[in-house]
Amino acid sequence: MDLLPLPDVAERTGLDIMAVRQLLKDGRVLGSRRPEDGILCILADQLEEDGEPVKHLPAVITLLRDGRFSDEEALRWLTTPDESIPGTPLQALRENRGTEIKRRAQALGF
Repeated sequence: MDLLPLPDVAERTGLDIMAVRQLLKDGRVLGSRRPEDGILCILADQLEEDGEPVKHLPAVITLLRDGRFSDEEALRWLTTPDESIPGTPLQALRENRGTEIKRRAQALGF
């Protein structure tokens, strides 16, 4: 898991640091604090090369939050391998298999 501090995300994607913070604020990506130093980071796999969130990721985040998942729980679900997918839900989103992942995220809320 490649957790990048926000300045590194900005540098890698060419986005302004405030634009990176706005992605978090708007719920388009999830952030996590590194246990060793508490620095807020973004999992690099959530973003495309141009800095945009992976297709369908914001919708999945919304569905998970509606299902009362914390951001840490949502990030864990997105990055946990599932043999029935196969791979992780985040990998499936990157492979444009968003419909199934959205269906699964919605079902978790019930």
